Amino acid sequence: MPKLRSTGVIATSILVAAATTAFCCAEALGLAPAGSEIFDLREVAALPSPPFGAITRPIDVLENAKPWITPVPGGPQSLRGKVVIVNFWTYSCINSIRALPYLRAWSERYADKGLVVVGVHAPEFQFEHEPANIRLAANRLGVRYPNLQDNDYAVWQDFANEGWPGFYFIDAKGRVRGYRIGEGDYAQSEQLIRKLLAEAGHDPADIPVTPITGQGVEAEADWADLRSPEAYLGYAKAQGFSSPGGLVRDAPGIYSPADRLPLNRWDLSGDWTAGREFTTLDTPGGSIRFRFHARDAHLVLGGAPDGEPVRFRVLLDSEAPGANHGSDIDAQGWGEVGEDRLYQLIRQSGPIGDRTVTIEFSRPGVRAYVFTFG
Repeated sequence: MPKLRSTGVIATSILVAAATTAFCCAEALGLAPAGSEIFDLREVAALPSPPFGAITRPIDVLENAKPWITPVPGGPQSLRGKVVIVNFWTYSCINSIRALPYLRAWSERYADKGLVVVGVHAPEFQFEHEPANIRLAANRLGVRYPNLQDNDYAVWQDFANEGWPGFYFIDAKGRVRGYRIGEGDYAQSEQLIRKLLAEAGHDPADIPVTPITGQGVEAEADWADLRSPEAYLGYAKAQGFSSPGGLVRDAPGIYSPADRLPLNRWDLSGDWTAGREFTTLDTPGGSIRFRFHARDAHLVLGGAPDGEPVRFRVLLDSEAPGANHGSDIDAQGWGEVGEDRLYQLIRQSGPIGDRTVTIEFSRPGVRAYVFTFG
């Protein structure tokens, strides 16, 4: 069951013809939002099984799923007769976050026409399993529509989903009529939504299709200038590590910066313990560097065990970021880790080139998971 989460696109092409299905899914290092086509699947029942047989009865899957972090008004059985969008997401994933403005807007625009958006939260990291963390994140991100917790990936597997964000468009008769994996093609998606609503007898012609624009961390990536993929900092998926001696697995290590840091490479300074999923700072004053090429730089961080905030400072090419600071730091580069989540460190306002971001932490206990870019 491959779970894909790429900084650029989780690019998928799905071709359906007669009784054969070709499925190709690849992480794109070209980092252009080539995007998946939205397929209008009129004969879902004819699709072979596996991998798509399980999604011929998607409402049955949702009726039997639990627990619901945010319940469906009237219960999941009330989804019958509605047009439903099922969105697989996880709250620390930048690809999932950038899809939220569209999902919120569609939920608000078309709820009175019979549309229900259902989020299926399928976690990547251990901290995303906690219901309290999901509720906190959903509230912060404005996710008001029904939201299902899928910690064991049961719904993910029933839908044969392949990545974050995943979208499934279900008509009022309970048939999956379209699907895609990855960001993009939102205008085409909205046209499919309107088509399915019209078929159900809820003509949306009186609702204007106005532009949807993400703000802050939710803004669309600058695809044309995106040259850096995500980079995990736990040893299970770590690539591009440049500190001398490499990562020491599951044991404290003393790290020093590399003499030279090429594009898409990273290093550590100070005392750190590298675990499978994350790397933890053991003593005060440690830092992480990454050489990147993108408008935005994000880092998923976890707080210290004592629950007290960890103050940090971000430098861009060894200087305060100024106007290039992200939403989670100020112009001098100062921020703090409280919640376990994605933090936006850099949003550049000028020309994009190869830059080095450095994050210096004031005290130990902070966990660093993955860099992502946009």
